[in-house]
Amino acid sequence: MFNKLSRTFAVALVLGLVAVSARAADPAPATGPVFMSAEWAKMACAAWNADPVLTGELAKSGWIENDAKRGFKVMQIYRTDCPNSPRVEMRVAMKDGKAMCVYGGKVETAKLDSGADYVMHAETARWGEMGRDEYGPMKAMMFGRLKFDGPMMEAMGNMGPFKNFLLLTGKVASSSASCPN
Repeated sequence: MFNKLSRTFAVALVLGLVAVSARAADPAPATGPVFMSAEWAKMACAAWNADPVLTGELAKSGWIENDAKRGFKVMQIYRTDCPNSPRVEMRVAMKDGKAMCVYGGKVETAKLDSGADYVMHAETARWGEMGRDEYGPMKAMMFGRLKFDGPMMEAMGNMGPFKNFLLLTGKVASSSASCPN
């Protein structure tokens, strides 16, 4: 009986140590604004402007010129698993020969132009995978991990820069523990 009790205790001790060790190996929780909140979008706009692929390649390819004659393109993005949360908006315009983000925050453009503007949404976990470069935009769209509305052919012609946009979602410090409000 003592031997059986000792074995049970030893197994419990080992399992407990494994659990503590696994918890210690977890990365610290992300800090920063709520992922895809208006505050996050403002920071994402600044990160966009610091990315030479987004600012340069989207100007060179002509992507930025398709702006519905408003002087800017609109991207509205959100987390599918936060259905009651507001979307956020990023506006991009040609400035000094570059595709610069000129606004990031709460949605201000009520009527989107489907020939120029974009709406993108995915589950939080999928945004995380794309932000960590586990897969790119083509796979994300083909497997339905990223839902997308907007000028599809234009997007297909700009997959390189579009990948950098997805990576940006992983570069801006944020917390996805709660939904934006």
